Amino acid sequence: MLSIQKNLSKTFYVILGLPSTAMGFALSIQIAVLSWILYTRYGLDIHEIGIVWAAGPIAGIIGQPLIGLISDKLWFWGGRRRPFIIIGGILAALMIMALPFLDRINDFFGIGSLMAVAITVALTLDLSINISFNPTRSIIADVTPEGQPRTKGFTWMQSISNLFGSLAYLTGALLGNYILIFSGAIIVFLFSIIPLFFISEPRELAPEKKEEDPLAKPLRTEWGELIKLYFAHAFSWLGIQTMFIYIIAFIEQKIHPETDLQIGQMIGWSFFILNAVGFIWPAFLLEPLSKKIGRIRTHFLCLVSMSLGYFGIVLWAHNAILLYTMMVVLTFGWAAVVSLPFAIMSEKVNKTRMGFFMGIFNLSVVIPQLISSFVIGGMIHRAPNKNIIFLISGISLAVSAILWLFVKEKGKPTVT
Repeated sequence: MLSIQKNLSKTFYVILGLPSTAMGFALSIQIAVLSWILYTRYGLDIHEIGIVWAAGPIAGIIGQPLIGLISDKLWFWGGRRRPFIIIGGILAALMIMALPFLDRINDFFGIGSLMAVAITVALTLDLSINISFNPTRSIIADVTPEGQPRTKGFTWMQSISNLFGSLAYLTGALLGNYILIFSGAIIVFLFSIIPLFFISEPRELAPEKKEEDPLAKPLRTEWGELIKLYFAHAFSWLGIQTMFIYIIAFIEQKIHPETDLQIGQMIGWSFFILNAVGFIWPAFLLEPLSKKIGRIRTHFLCLVSMSLGYFGIVLWAHNAILLYTMMVVLTFGWAAVVSLPFAIMSEKVNKTRMGFFMGIFNLSVVIPQLISSFVIGGMIHRAPNKNIIFLISGISLAVSAILWLFVKEKGKPTVT
């Protein structure tokens, strides 16, 4: 084990966050490019794009808990999480590279269905991200002590991830989505592999003791609290996924860009702002604020601000500048959603089963995406006014904020 890991130095926290950053970067590329390329280059309708987006989450429902369970039990290639990070990173990079060539892949294999090829590539990409996201988050819990050091691990992870995510969207906005695709595939590959040489995983995952009593029994899983947490988190992602998938329809109807290139650039600038400003908050606002008022209250306030931001888009985002301005308001909620719930959840479960519970936790992300794809997509396709996209998002975030008030910061364990 290197000294930077023993001392939990800032350098180690940065390195520890890079594998998750790789998967976040891949997800940023997917968000920026997938709907745009399917809509503008391949001519898919908005509800068909929703179906393509649903392919990965369907696989993730099974894949995430399964990979988490396996990674809790197995040890090979010098680690528990390491092998799955490597495999997922390589596959994600390859699928990103495939996005501009769906038509050629279709012609080469004689499949005769561009939709089938798009679903296959999207499924493999999303499943690859899912395969790696779970271990990249679990490894943070594996190598950091419970409490503020772990909160610091997840908040630093998200600050770094948001920084590079913002660079992904900036690349798309300034240089075009094709440059983003090719450069992004390289970054995903390197960030998935190189940091693992500097992180030493514990061979055994011993359950932690409760801080107030060093002689107490190992921490058990708090099922009641987890279920409340899952539902609260799911409503956050229902609103966020709706924005990610369908913002292209809002931009086309309400802002009227003249070309497909401008549509792609507007999406890129919107999500660049979401991540560029959002990268500041996890380590430099959310962590110190959570020390003062608690993580649940901090998370609640951030979700309320995000809900108001969505309603603000409906009321005021009649041009690109106003849309970008409201994206700044969304950054507080975005920064919280992708950092604080992981720290809160990780202290409610038995550490020896962390990978499994990270996989279960992912269901609160993928199930909302399926609802957004199959149910909300049809509603948006039929609705004459695309303001419905951000009305749904705003209501979902408001419900999530209320549900988080029922989650306890610390609770007594109930069942194993």
